[in-house]
Amino acid sequence: MAPQDSPHERRTLESTGTWAATRTRGVTITRVVETRRGPWATAWFVLRRAAERVRRALARTWGAVTRTLTPAGWTVLGAVLLGLVLGPLAGWTAGWVLAVGGAVLLALSAPFLLGGHDYDVDLVLDKDRAVAGREVTGSVRLVNTGGRPALPVLVDVPVGEGLVEVQVPLLGPGRAHDEPLHVAAYRRGVIDVGPLTLTRSDPVGLLRREQRWPVMRTIHVHPVTTVVPSTSAGVVRDLEGMPSAQIVASDLAFHAIREYQPGDSRRNVHWKSTAKVGRLMVREFEETRRSRLALLLGLATDDFADEEELELAVSVFASLGVQALRDGQDAYVATSEEAPRVTRGAVVSLRTLPTATPRALLDATCTLAAGERATPLEDVASLAAGTCPEMSVAFLVVGSVPGADRLRAAAHALPAGTTVIALRCERDADPSARTLREVTVVTIGALGDLGPLIHRTARA
Repeated sequence: MAPQDSPHERRTLESTGTWAATRTRGVTITRVVETRRGPWATAWFVLRRAAERVRRALARTWGAVTRTLTPAGWTVLGAVLLGLVLGPLAGWTAGWVLAVGGAVLLALSAPFLLGGHDYDVDLVLDKDRAVAGREVTGSVRLVNTGGRPALPVLVDVPVGEGLVEVQVPLLGPGRAHDEPLHVAAYRRGVIDVGPLTLTRSDPVGLLRREQRWPVMRTIHVHPVTTVVPSTSAGVVRDLEGMPSAQIVASDLAFHAIREYQPGDSRRNVHWKSTAKVGRLMVREFEETRRSRLALLLGLATDDFADEEELELAVSVFASLGVQALRDGQDAYVATSEEAPRVTRGAVVSLRTLPTATPRALLDATCTLAAGERATPLEDVASLAAGTCPEMSVAFLVVGSVPGADRLRAAAHALPAGTTVIALRCERDADPSARTLREVTVVTIGALGDLGPLIHRTARA
């Protein structure tokens, strides 16, 4: 019999013998459905639910077994099953010995996995940023926070693509263990340290128990940089801006005196010249613009002879950018971007790097890599010209492969009036500088050549 109605309950009786009640409590609505079934339908429903529970229990058990057994454990388990087959069927005594011996070995290994991991784990690094070629030190600290001794465990610490194993001995209550950690930051990039995995195993190595600990640290390995003199990085130290070839009627940079024309402002009349020639003479000015430095790096794989040449180019690129930001220069920094593979037609893209602080710029250079589908240097210059048309000095950092024709094409793509300097990186090459009509090409064989060469070019 259906229950009685209440003030806060609405009930509907359906033709199938099912009644439904909807109770409203604040913003929560609970709908209870009860169906009258026959005995066979009820039995079938109960059996299905029981079978589903058994299936889930077996799946959980099988998952626990596969996570617990090591390759050696699987071998022993296979020997036990083989012995159970050979003993009863073939009557081999050796089969019974194999089965019983393997089962006893597995049974003796199981107690080593009992108990929980009462550890407080911490991963400490002395710094999260380093220069390529250095080493980062740190430590893995485990504290037994439980009230009883903790069995020895093995801690796996992923370091980039490698793995460091830390052996933790038996720890009493409240005891701690510190294991030094050394991370070799030999090449530029981003190194992820962690997450940690605690593994407990038996002395034979048949069974294991793992627990993942979500402790993770990231190390940014910056490229090697050098100090570049401020005057060599295109820094214009004036408050008014940088004069251009555009002549205007009024500005700050005086250019010449000419005869008055209708529409000229009387404020620009040069009275001394007017008195001397007897006609109205006015001053004209050069338009001044805010000086802005542009740093462009092409990352096409075909533009570099090898990986070391690419690292030299990135170091040159980062050195100029960091020095410009330290000097307070308004800098525009951009590189090639890898085009997506699923595209129709030619796709060119540009990646701008952050210039808020030198650290932010160096962090961004850690992930720079050459690519076969990276935007060519000429297209990088064209995209940069549309994004930053007010640049006054532009540095094009390239490898040893691009020739003079490509460098001229890249210089032509930049805004008119921009001073273009191409830094051609070729390892162990003799440092040199030559001036073409559109661009000055500076060849750099080592990072130490950057400052003197740019300084010499700026003075010339």
